[in-house]
Amino acid sequence: MLGIKMNVELLKKLSNSFGPPGLETEPRMILQAELEDYADEMRTDKLGNIIFTHKGDPDAPTIMLAAHMDEVAFLITHIDEKGFLRFHTWGIVDNVLPGQRVKLNGKKGPLYGILGTKPPHVLSDEEKKKAIPVDELFLDIGASNLEEAEDKGAFIGMTGVFDVDFKDLGNGYLWGKAFDDRVGCYVMAEVFKWAKDTSYNIVAVGTVQEEVGLRGSKTAAWQVDPDYGLALENTFAMDMPGVPEHKQSAALRKGPVVTIADRSVIAHPKVLGSILEGADAEGIPYQFKRIPSGGTDAGSIHLTKAGIPSGTIANPCRYIHGPCGITTKEDIENTVRIVKAFIKRVSN
Repeated sequence: MLGIKMNVELLKKLSNSFGPPGLETEPRMILQAELEDYADEMRTDKLGNIIFTHKGDPDAPTIMLAAHMDEVAFLITHIDEKGFLRFHTWGIVDNVLPGQRVKLNGKKGPLYGILGTKPPHVLSDEEKKKAIPVDELFLDIGASNLEEAEDKGAFIGMTGVFDVDFKDLGNGYLWGKAFDDRVGCYVMAEVFKWAKDTSYNIVAVGTVQEEVGLRGSKTAAWQVDPDYGLALENTFAMDMPGVPEHKQSAALRKGPVVTIADRSVIAHPKVLGSILEGADAEGIPYQFKRIPSGGTDAGSIHLTKAGIPSGTIANPCRYIHGPCGITTKEDIENTVRIVKAFIKRVSN
């Protein structure tokens, strides 16, 4: 195992921060505080993407690193006469919702609630066999009626995220919310700090609104117009009971996950080749994403202007898009290493 030198406090701050799509202020400010002293230029665009630029050799290619700051979330769509909130989900795995804690951006400050449903004692035998539909769930924020809910600061259009605290589980394991994609933000930050003393041209972008359609990366890539694009992500680790090995898209402690193709992008041969050559040259373990599902910011980046050669490197994580994920320091550190190796290889 590597001698892990992770900045766990940085990942903890990123994981615990509140950042639903369209309200990525908290993770953006964490990245700004961490990276502004390392950047030759820093700016936030009109959508909220934060863009850090390191200027190196003018003859070297420009590489855009993209990690999205938003997380899976809830959008409040209705408050009933009894004070219960109804909602729409953004990117959430629906069958894990009953009983989960949620933090919301109320008008008067943070609000907290529990995702409720009718008690199991009154469910029919048929209902007990099925996942509860989202439109039958509600948020209980401790209000007796509509007036009380509004007095507490609830409003239509309010957004919320899972209320889970980051923990170091020992033995190299970590848990927390929003590892998709705050781990990617962490990796991007560590790579950008390393780049300060190099001649590489790196533009690191904390993107917005990925979970609702890869939106921020589209406008960011148009501005940056890089030679290469690399999305830094988290992806499903499926090494767990009930999943046959041949159906496991990735596993923990087997290194970063390299995407050949998903629903949004086919990795460009130059990008994919540079990732693999760099990893092999430096002895960095990696695995391939074996199920071509999902999509990343690379899906928007590679279609920008006349086309930008792009790819994706992801950290493996169990239970993403749910309330809490589990990953390892070892995989995160190797993800940092493989991104550095890619930059060195593709820049020469």
